[in-house]
Amino acid sequence: MKYLVIGSGLFGSTFAYEAAKRGHKVTILEKRNHIAGNIYTKKIDGINVHMYGAHIFHTNMKNIWDYVNQFADFNNYINSPIANYNGEIYNLPFNMNTFNKLWGVKTPLEAKNKIEEQKNNLNLPDNPKNLEEQALSLAGSDIYEKLIKGYTEKQWGRSAKKLPSFIIRRLPFRFTYNNNYFNDQYQGIPIGGYTQIIEKMLSSNLIDIKLNTDFFDDKEKYLNTGYDKVIFTGMIDKFFNYQYGELEYRSLKFETEEKNIDNYQGNAVINYTDSNTPYTRVIEHKHFEYGEGDKGKTIITHEYPQDWSRDKEPYYPINNNRNKALYKKYVELSKKENNNVIFGGRLGQYRYYNMDQTIMSALQLVKHEFNF
Repeated sequence: MKYLVIGSGLFGSTFAYEAAKRGHKVTILEKRNHIAGNIYTKKIDGINVHMYGAHIFHTNMKNIWDYVNQFADFNNYINSPIANYNGEIYNLPFNMNTFNKLWGVKTPLEAKNKIEEQKNNLNLPDNPKNLEEQALSLAGSDIYEKLIKGYTEKQWGRSAKKLPSFIIRRLPFRFTYNNNYFNDQYQGIPIGGYTQIIEKMLSSNLIDIKLNTDFFDDKEKYLNTGYDKVIFTGMIDKFFNYQYGELEYRSLKFETEEKNIDNYQGNAVINYTDSNTPYTRVIEHKHFEYGEGDKGKTIITHEYPQDWSRDKEPYYPINNNRNKALYKKYVELSKKENNNVIFGGRLGQYRYYNMDQTIMSALQLVKHEFNF
């Protein structure tokens, strides 16, 4: 069979690799000038720079961990971000180091009692109606004001009082002195960057990659050029020309710069949780690789959340009732009109996938498509 894959990110590339492995021909259209989508890394000053934001691979699925390790060796990087609130430094996720810095408490019982005391003083409703009420009912006032409110409002571009409560139903509290952000058993960064993974996936002579090629520049031609099936990893609403209206997304702007210093901030990721700092975080890429890179040089990236518009990249689906209902309408439309088009990935399926979930979803499609 002949497959047309739109997008060379993790979903499209995983499918292309598996299809070619089974002897099928694959053509990939990629609108950017490089492969790998948002996990693209570029070597600058000997440092593998995450060009579209920090990507830390983590999973509890051993089969997915083994799968991705076919394509790269991983280091044992542990994600331990810190928060900067107006110059005050706190460990994330919320743990005993955080609570000790906030209140001077030393034991889990003292920390729990302090949180309960703050919650009891707030006179909150039994059923939180918005994110602010939900967060206060879980974390109390100090954690909310210093570590949640400003960051969340910058991330989503609206007041916490206007965000749905379900966004923050659970918060990662750890009553141990443990700064490991993820609970997953497997975690790390590929030694040599992420781009090599996609390069190896797409190295088959049965895969033809066309860079700088936008599917929407000639959509009808591509849909009618003799491909048996199309794997579409772009925006499902755009595919149907937004005929029911636009799904909502958040976009990001990245400002990356070189610094003439070995070590700029002492950590890979620092979140800025106050409301006055316009960016949400600063990434120092060399710390993902334990200081690898040229002496006297480092690369940092400021990350700014933005409202999405059609001239910007969509990064995060906005998960609310309006968008769920609208996405469902597009799914029903896809079943009626395009039986040979399969929608996949974050944008095609309008959901927030981690990298392991993206691979798992692509492999589920492979299993369905090739009956194995």
